[in-house]
Amino acid sequence: MPKLKVDGIEVEVPAGATVLQACEAAGKEIPRFCYHERLSIAGNCRMCLVEVKPGPPKPQASCALPAAENQEIFTNTPMVKNAREGVMEFLLINHPLDCPICDQGGECDLQDQSLAYGRGHSRYTENKRAVTEKYMGPIVKTVMTRCIQCTRCIRFAEEVAGVEEIGALYRGEDMQITSYLEGAVTSELSGNVVDLCPVGALTSKPYAFEARPWELKKTLSIDVMDAVGTNIRLDSRGRQVLRALPVINEDVNEEWASDKTRHAVDGLVRRRLDRPFVRRDGKLVEASWEEAFAAIAAVKPGNSVAAVHGDLLDCETMYAAKALLASLGSSLLEGRQTGMDYDTSSLAAVNFNTTIAGAEKADAILLVGTNLRWEAPLVNTRIRKAIKKGAKVFAIGPETDLTYKVEWLGNDLSILAKLPKPAMDAFKAAERPMVIVGGAALKGGHGAALKLAKTYNVVREGWNGFNVLHMAASRMGGLMLGWAQPSGIADIVAAKPKLVFFLGADEVDFSNFANSFKVYIGHHGDKGAAVADVVLPGASYAEKSGTWVNLEGRVQRGERAVFPPGDARDDWTILRALSEKLGTVLPFDTIEELRAAMAVDCPDLATLGLTSFAWNAPALDAKASGEVGYPIKDFYLTNAICRASPTMQRCSAELVHGQAFAEAAE
Repeated sequence: MPKLKVDGIEVEVPAGATVLQACEAAGKEIPRFCYHERLSIAGNCRMCLVEVKPGPPKPQASCALPAAENQEIFTNTPMVKNAREGVMEFLLINHPLDCPICDQGGECDLQDQSLAYGRGHSRYTENKRAVTEKYMGPIVKTVMTRCIQCTRCIRFAEEVAGVEEIGALYRGEDMQITSYLEGAVTSELSGNVVDLCPVGALTSKPYAFEARPWELKKTLSIDVMDAVGTNIRLDSRGRQVLRALPVINEDVNEEWASDKTRHAVDGLVRRRLDRPFVRRDGKLVEASWEEAFAAIAAVKPGNSVAAVHGDLLDCETMYAAKALLASLGSSLLEGRQTGMDYDTSSLAAVNFNTTIAGAEKADAILLVGTNLRWEAPLVNTRIRKAIKKGAKVFAIGPETDLTYKVEWLGNDLSILAKLPKPAMDAFKAAERPMVIVGGAALKGGHGAALKLAKTYNVVREGWNGFNVLHMAASRMGGLMLGWAQPSGIADIVAAKPKLVFFLGADEVDFSNFANSFKVYIGHHGDKGAAVADVVLPGASYAEKSGTWVNLEGRVQRGERAVFPPGDARDDWTILRALSEKLGTVLPFDTIEELRAAMAVDCPDLATLGLTSFAWNAPALDAKASGEVGYPIKDFYLTNAICRASPTMQRCSAELVHGQAFAEAAE
């Protein structure tokens, strides 16, 4: 580990570190545009110039210079100051004076660094160059005249997203960044280039001209569009969430977010349920809370009550519903609304045990019935990292583009009984083998996958490579709270309950409940509300403080960003008020009291962070057969919020179904 001095401060950095990293270790701020910690080094903006001794008597780019023993680095000499001012002057030669109308205004690296390191005036009098706009799809808006050619977007698309659709044309002053053939970028992570762009060349198309950053209230929350549990910040103004941005969490999402996470938020204000409804003469009509509760109480179901939760639900609501049913004498709880059923006796056997960050360390990976690119895009980026370190990936399922090299073994779960020789040899030689079982393969392949894990010693001292990949944000929390029947929702159908609560559950086959009184508690007028006998308006994830558990068992908490519209209320408060009408009052009046009760019932939910499940694999039938069909048919329309979002509808039409859209000239 080399030792060196930065402005007289001695620091020790790991071998292979750059001078820029050494400067940061010493607490010195180094300006940069092209350098990014998670991307390869380009060294083309030259803003990070420093003076280095021993070395030539000229400023050097610190991002591309390796740190060496006994170096002396100077970050604030007159030479460095003049060099940075010169670089900034060159960058601003062709940059337009768009700040008043630029969406990047107020959070722009170029603004900040020109103020801190620029001259304050320009000596350039010639005409600025102009670049025609490029089309990159429904997510990214381009104003390429502002581009400073830092190439961050190109490197992200190639290295992280794995979709090599952004590149540079021409050379010198004529250089332009564009998507190839000026088509829409097909990556489900394309919105991240907006965060990466240090100027206003790439901005968010749905958010264009909506707000300035200083107008927005910022609230930390958890994304519910998939089971990864992406840490996000919801920016809101008044009663509306205007955008969602990722928050850095190295263990979960690093600093990325999928396009669905970012841009489904415009669905939060559309198709909303904002008042109770009761079905009368076959039609849903507006009602008061008293009338809605009275209609439910009139059913007098006794203990013939069941509840099904949806994919976006928080643990507090699930616990309140469980407590309500328990007080009525029922334990008919289920969260696998689409009909999946698998053994839940051991949570470790249905958990992502390697952890999301740990997936980078695997050296042999078997994907069983999972389209990672759509089911968990940010787990897919970790697999790409593992491949760069030498991992081999094999897969069972229909062939699809996962953005990296995969050896497809076929589409039959019987392959789990005996892997082909290349996969067998790779797993025998692997130090950190990993199996990822998708939801589609659990029913027919859970036991076979567990047997394979035992055969190849996938679970060993210091390494657990057996993983189940869930797709619903509520899944692990629901399983921890006991929302699972031995045969899934089929057990609830067989019980023929008189009263069924659907808590944000829109993907259920409602024809199975034709003879039940259906109560839908949710936030969007989607499939569940359309068939319900009583509709009670609830709060979305952005409108309540809630606890969610991601696919690796990490307990996380999000806060309320805005209030629900109209008469809508937090879901657990609806259940608490309803319990009085049903004659069994729930023993909590505040969310703090609810969480205290939930912590007694399920201690793992009391502490934020990764839950440790003891490895206790169940003995299951190891026979497996049948083809796999991926459960997600359209990445952009997987839940009620997405289906209400104009942006997600446009993404689905253009990127999934190939519909062409004409763009007006600006």
